[in-house]
Amino acid sequence: MKNSDRLAPILVAALLLVSLTWQTAECGETLNYRLKWLFNTSVVGDLYAQDFGFFKRAGLDVNVKAGGPERDAIRELELGHAAFGVASADQVIRARAKGAPVVVIAQLFQVNPLQWIYRGVKPVINTPSDLKGRILGVTFGGNDETIMRTLLSQAGLTDKDVTLFSVRYDYTPFYQDRVDIWPCYRNAQGIMLADKLGREGETVRFFNPADHGITFVANSVVTSQKTLERDPKMVRAFAKALISGWEASLMPENRAKALAVLRKYNRDTPEDLRQMQLDATRELVLPATSAKVGAIDIQGWKQTEAIMLKQGLIPKPVHVETALFPEGKSL
Repeated sequence: MKNSDRLAPILVAALLLVSLTWQTAECGETLNYRLKWLFNTSVVGDLYAQDFGFFKRAGLDVNVKAGGPERDAIRELELGHAAFGVASADQVIRARAKGAPVVVIAQLFQVNPLQWIYRGVKPVINTPSDLKGRILGVTFGGNDETIMRTLLSQAGLTDKDVTLFSVRYDYTPFYQDRVDIWPCYRNAQGIMLADKLGREGETVRFFNPADHGITFVANSVVTSQKTLERDPKMVRAFAKALISGWEASLMPENRAKALAVLRKYNRDTPEDLRQMQLDATRELVLPATSAKVGAIDIQGWKQTEAIMLKQGLIPKPVHVETALFPEGKSL
């Protein structure tokens, strides 16, 4: 037998192995899922879905990646660095205004966690009109500025009726009582600020824009139109697994497991605060009036767009409802 005849079966076997390896790599592609912020209680469902095998059982290999100030999930979708991401409604609307074909497949927070905290000894803020004459903390250029200006407009107030204080990452101005109300995430910094002041004998209250008819949608799960069209089955499987993970993480019987996940990824937060943050997150993701975890509030998205359009944050309507995929609509 010639050497070439002996090598032929080996070469065929080698080529077959390469082909199988390539197919396996394609089928088992790692899907990067870029979060908006660092690992904390606000992403408990995402981490729970990863650590307790919800993605794997759906046949997906998902890498949940922390976000942060220098991370832009929508940009990573456009560059192909991520298949899925988390973005706030204003990011989605701005992207659509620029022509980026980003789509929303789930809305994580049914109630926006962005609220304002103030001391209990201060006059109660029952309506936006009660903001008159106060020093209001806002992050200029941030969502909270947009929401606050909407509240002021609702009350017929202007910048001359209040004092807007530029907020940074340093909470010292609030601790020193130089600012009347301070923006925070109700289930994160809100818990820590309330705890710190409580240890000093002070009580706090929270001013929630949603209580006054202002719906500004918070974090949602997004993907690109290209990914959706290329593999709708995979997108559907991802969304279902993610929502199932979130649902499980919020079940009272899974409380210990959810806290263990948070402890693993966020060791800096004291356990007692972590527990309170988890309870607060549950109320925001699954309030009593919500039909389902991940449900998309179409009217809320429309109002968010209307607010941004009125304040000149987008040049023209984007009809954001065309980018939403609520329950019951085929992906």
